[in-house]
Amino acid sequence: MELVVYLAGQIHDDWREQFRNKIKEKKLSIQTVGPQENHDRSDEIGELIKGTQPNAIYRDEAASELNNLRTSVLMNKADVVVALFGTKYRQWNTAMDAATAIQLGKPVILVRPEEFHHALKELSNKSQVVVETLDQAVDALAYILE
Repeated sequence: MELVVYLAGQIHDDWREQFRNKIKEKKLSIQTVGPQENHDRSDEIGELIKGTQPNAIYRDEAASELNNLRTSVLMNKADVVVALFGTKYRQWNTAMDAATAIQLGKPVILVRPEEFHHALKELSNKSQVVVETLDQAVDALAYILE
């Protein structure tokens, strides 16, 4: 069996690559999908497909349409969603993706530091598993595949 895992969270650092490396180390049968990891491409995709927009707001809206399309398609194909709440960046997209996954009935592994317990208590309560590290999230996925 192979799992498809949607990796929800910010795209400003290499946490997804770290996660993929941990999966490879454990030789798990997991395919990862997620948002566009190239930040510039994510911001530019609306104009690349729909043409030049009249201002920055419309540029953001056009990009958002296409990024939301990608998220919808890939999340619907996922068996599990791993949502990482880190401490360095604002986590609006992570919260939106985790809530969307819950609404879709997708199992969610929420990764968040202990200091975010209070701020994420409702989201944590709706998730199947709450962990504090990527290693713990990978171990939870490994358990599914035993």
